[in-house]
Amino acid sequence: MGVLITFEGIEGCGKSTQAIMAEEALRKEGREPVVTREPGGTALGERVREILLQTGDLTIAPLTELLLYAACRAQLVDEVIAPALDAGKVVLCDRFADSTAAYQGYGRALGLDTVIAVNRQVLGKVRPHLTLLIDCEPEKGLERAWRRIKERGGKREDRFEREDIDFHRAVREGYREIARREPDRVVVVDGGRGADEVHRDVIAAVKRCIEGAGGGVSR
Repeated sequence: MGVLITFEGIEGCGKSTQAIMAEEALRKEGREPVVTREPGGTALGERVREILLQTGDLTIAPLTELLLYAACRAQLVDEVIAPALDAGKVVLCDRFADSTAAYQGYGRALGLDTVIAVNRQVLGKVRPHLTLLIDCEPEKGLERAWRRIKERGGKREDRFEREDIDFHRAVREGYREIARREPDRVVVVDGGRGADEVHRDVIAAVKRCIEGAGGGVSR
């Protein structure tokens, strides 16, 4: 079996940057990780991503939002993640099930029981071996996120960035609660630092995970 490593955190925490840097580091070692993201990662998922993340005139109810994410995840697990793990690959995923727990369970106040029940059906036996929680203050994360959006010419994947600060604080607390509950799986990394500093902690945890799994990857 392969190794599933997920990258989590609030908007602007730097998790996507860290996923890219981890991929580059592993490739330099001769590994061939499978890299994907949520929502997205499949043709279906990318279409649903546009609905979920772009600002528009659609109002999405919290439960509807949860189920849309679940649909993306079900397709991603079936089409990408499970086959890669069966092939002994390392899979790096930018967001996964913990995002739903934090954003919909805590941010949207649907509750963990609802999210866990949905994820149980979607994930089957697939679980992350390691989750890197890139943690930072919501104010700092949002500042970074809006800067990134402006640099991209105002691309409108900003539906969550437009939520009020209390929403983002609730999401962060959700992530921190997950980390407290599952310290063996979730490694919390201080994301308030520069990308290179964060990367040193991230890649150290990634390598420990892969080595602990006996390599877990075709070279």
